[in-house]
Amino acid sequence: MGGDGKVRAALIIIGNEILSGRTQDANLAFIAKELNGVGVTLAEVRVIPDVEAEIIETLNTLRARYTYVFTTGGIGPTHDDITAECVAKAFGKPLIRNAEAAALIEARAKEMGREINEARLRMANTPEGATLIKNSISAAPGFQIENVYVMAGVPVVMQVMLAEVTPFLTGGSPTLSRAVTSRVSEGIMADGLSALQDQYPDIDMGSYPFYKPGGIFGTTIVMRHTDADQLDKAAEDVAALMRSQGGEPEFRDTADD
Repeated sequence: MGGDGKVRAALIIIGNEILSGRTQDANLAFIAKELNGVGVTLAEVRVIPDVEAEIIETLNTLRARYTYVFTTGGIGPTHDDITAECVAKAFGKPLIRNAEAAALIEARAKEMGREINEARLRMANTPEGATLIKNSISAAPGFQIENVYVMAGVPVVMQVMLAEVTPFLTGGSPTLSRAVTSRVSEGIMADGLSALQDQYPDIDMGSYPFYKPGGIFGTTIVMRHTDADQLDKAAEDVAALMRSQGGEPEFRDTADD
């Protein structure tokens, strides 16, 4: 937990296919929103290849830095699915054939009329002492060891795994956001925005210009904090800045997005 009272987490997205562009990650935004809903701020994300040394180093760095670490990818049945083995090595634990996981996989194979083989049973391998994360879609579970949660990369499977995990996370206050939009360029507002950021140092204040067909342009200022009253006051000050530059501000109050 940081000095500001926030509970922070990191996400490690594992997979050569993500880095090559062959597969587009569809998990990051979902995980960030779900974690924020339970008061956990996703503070860092790393995308790394299926390389043992990089997985181990990244995992050990981030699990020491954050309250929670989540990984996606690399727990399937093929030779390049090495996440479970790497997590075991990061923790100095033996990789074992988890009997409970194997039973779940065997039962699903029998139910589906599929032959059970060693490739499928590889998905039952976990570090010794790990706790399983239920997978109601395809049975092969993820697992938790200490503050690390290892989940599938397939979005629909990752989502049901995350739903199993989030009720047990201890978070702080969820981050809220306020957005104020106007057809005023961010360059004109730059000095005023800098002064407002100094006035509200605890609020994350981001400036996002937009351009639309027909010569329409403007800026959306998004402010994030856990205190709704502070956000409302800051939003009013941003709106006043926009009006001073000839803009007509529009407000949008949302959960953090």
